[in-house]
Amino acid sequence: MRFLTNVSVPTFFFLLISCSALARAARFDVTNNCPYTVWAAAVPGGGRPLDRGQMWPLDVPAGTKAARIWARTNCRFDGAGKGSCETGDCGGLLQCQAYGKSPNTLAEFALNQYMNLDFIDMSLIEGFNVPMEFSSTSGGCNRVIKCTADIIGQCPAALKVPGGCNGPCPIFKTDEYCCNSGSCGPTDYSRYFKQRCPDAYSYPKDDASSTFTCPGGTNYKVVFCP
Repeated sequence: MRFLTNVSVPTFFFLLISCSALARAARFDVTNNCPYTVWAAAVPGGGRPLDRGQMWPLDVPAGTKAARIWARTNCRFDGAGKGSCETGDCGGLLQCQAYGKSPNTLAEFALNQYMNLDFIDMSLIEGFNVPMEFSSTSGGCNRVIKCTADIIGQCPAALKVPGGCNGPCPIFKTDEYCCNSGSCGPTDYSRYFKQRCPDAYSYPKDDASSTFTCPGGTNYKVVFCP
């Protein structure tokens, strides 16, 4: 093991741990196929602008929960990474540290959870701003979740906002749409989203038809405007 001659024991074990952690991380390839620039966002992960055809490789540690990837549109940032976006804005920062403002089409996931499974979904609960595909790319899992319908063009008048189609919960903030009490059902507005994108979350209790699993260690891709 000549290659370890000049490596101290603590350093060697640190390298082993680092390599092991990286091996357990899931790779998310975030690609923009839209004919315009989007500002990709991720929590955890931060954010960056993506011109058409550009890809952002994002490594997410095993065990990560409550994670999201989304697109922001019509953004303006200064050299310090401060500014704003018409949709998906995360506190005026290029490098997101918190979830984005609705409307935003969401890829959501929790890695290596119960029985070492990844739980993934696409959510329209906070509305829709960019068509999206969220799919697995390894691990023998062949899950594809996609929403490419004309959600914005056909958006109900009460949900229309600049740059997107908002969800009813962010608009009305009532228990009927937000399920704050833990008991609610589909509404005409949630059915609008569900009919067009049947694999996506349309309201908070839409778990049975909208949550999917892959083995822990699977890699994924998120494509804007697939």
